[in-house]
Order: sequence, then C-alpha cells, then structure tokens
Amino acid sequence: MIDYQGQPYQEVIGQQGLVVVQYFATWCGPCKMLKPVLESLATELAEVKFYRLDIDLYRNQAIEANIRSVPTVVLYKDGEEVDRQSGYQPKERVAAWMNQFK
Repeated sequence: MIDYQGQPYQEVIGQQGLVVVQYFATWCGPCKMLKPVLESLATELAEVKFYRLDIDLYRNQAIEANIRSVPTVVLYKDGEEVDRQSGYQPKERVAAWMNQFK
C-alpha cells in the first residue's frame, strides 16, 4: 500500500489495470479500521495497485474525486473510475467487491 505523496494525480489513477485509492483522514476511526483490511488485500492481490490519500493533506485531489465522506475507496480501471464504496467493510466484502472488476 502506497501513501500518496503529491505526484501528478493522473499518474496514479491513470495506470493500466486496477488501482484502488483509499481516501482517508487521520482523525477518522473507520479509516483506521479499514487500513489493515486494505493492507492485507494489497499483499494478496499483487496485480492491483493500492494507494492511500489523506484528504486533509491533498484536499484538491479529494475534491476532484468528489469525495464526500471518509473512508471512501475508489476503484479505477485503466484510468477510469469503475466503482466506489464509503464506510468500513469487512475484508471478505471488500475482496468480493474488488474481484468483480479485476
């Protein structure tokens, strides 16, 4: 899982294949609960790229992605958003959701 560091945003979400971005805030309890779920999936799904973006540090990217609440996980495939989920979900649900788009 890679922490977004301010690089051109299109380079992150525009990659080929499936890219998962967790929009989070350090003060958000459900965000903290979701982090180990996504870290575990990142090790299991090596072909999927996982990123975390702090909405307080990178507000413009969060606005551009139309993030209304945290945590929000957005799936991008070949540079296009294909789906999003907000709130905490258990690992099995998140994995099943992601597998629909692989």
